[in-house]
Amino acid sequence: MDNSFFKDIFSFKDIAVVGLSPNPARPSYYVSKYMLENGYNIIPVNPVHKSIFDIKCFSSLSRIPYSIDIVNVFRNSKYVLQIIKDALLIKSKVIWLQDGVESNEGKILALKSGVKFVSNDCILRRHRSL
Repeated sequence: MDNSFFKDIFSFKDIAVVGLSPNPARPSYYVSKYMLENGYNIIPVNPVHKSIFDIKCFSSLSRIPYSIDIVNVFRNSKYVLQIIKDALLIKSKVIWLQDGVESNEGKILALKSGVKFVSNDCILRRHRSL
């Protein structure tokens, strides 16, 4: 994938972060904080917390009452296929699986649906490299 692929992705501004943690030591926290500080709208998806970054948390993607551009996933790979299916149901434009997170079946579903798909890669690292 070349830089234009990633530049297209970074033109979108609304990012639902599945598995966002309020713990500053967790990658989901500092990656999302970086994206927030760089002009992106972060929508936390975590059923355990009411808010993170003073932004309301949603228990699942399907509970978000507005459109989402990017679904960024910080969950174990064994949970990802259902998250990808949910992201497709809400018509996300991009599904991004963070470092160490992969789903071949999910990738096939996403690409068949015309959704941009990135796996086993860090959105912060990619954004900084452009």
